[in-house]
Amino acid sequence: MAEKINLSSVSYVLGILSIVFAFISPMAGLILGIIGLVQAKKQKALRAKRLNIIGIILSIIFLIISAVVLIYSAANGINSFFPSI
Repeated sequence: MAEKINLSSVSYVLGILSIVFAFISPMAGLILGIIGLVQAKKQKALRAKRLNIIGIILSIIFLIISAVVLIYSAANGINSFFPSI
């Protein structure tokens, strides 16, 4: 028979991944953080819940920064943002 997977450790790993992906791809970090937060609340895993909340907050911050940079570069042109290009 297959062994049962400990969902509290799964939510812990999702919390770590959400923090890592917040820097690489904020949308993926946000999705992983929300999934991990739901799993952490079901299992009452406090440490995993904190990691997922940190991952969600970082993802939102970097998503906002990405949107601001995109809007700025679209409005002013890419040459004003990177003058050496």
